[in-house]
Amino acid sequence: MGMSGFAHPFAAASALALLLASVGAAALATPAWAQPPAAQPFPSQPGPGDSLGADWREQQNEARQQVKAGRHVPLDRVIDSIRRQTPGRLLDTGIEQGPDGRSVYRVRWAAASGRRVDILVDAQSGAILSREGR
Repeated sequence: MGMSGFAHPFAAASALALLLASVGAAALATPAWAQPPAAQPFPSQPGPGDSLGADWREQQNEARQQVKAGRHVPLDRVIDSIRRQTPGRLLDTGIEQGPDGRSVYRVRWAAASGRRVDILVDAQSGAILSREGR
């Protein structure tokens, strides 16, 4: 028997390698409390605090049909126009009836200053009708 207490000189190296591998694996394992929560599927309808409202899927389908029929400008064109005029980022969008009964896009925008701006855009022409919250 050698000085290390192992009968074979390679036994000490093998035991040390096994110990290091076990410690390394334990160190790499992420505890359950530190793991991100599992992805949840999107609900079929937004919750009560959702700014888009309960009928947002119907609005989206209606807007898509109006764009295909050529009656509304595509929303991405509207967003590009807003982005050129007002640096910032998109928060959310919806479509609703304006004061004159025509369809308008409501675009919620986070300006570069950090303020939230609600922008109403004529869905047929793409013209910006109003900005609130500057």
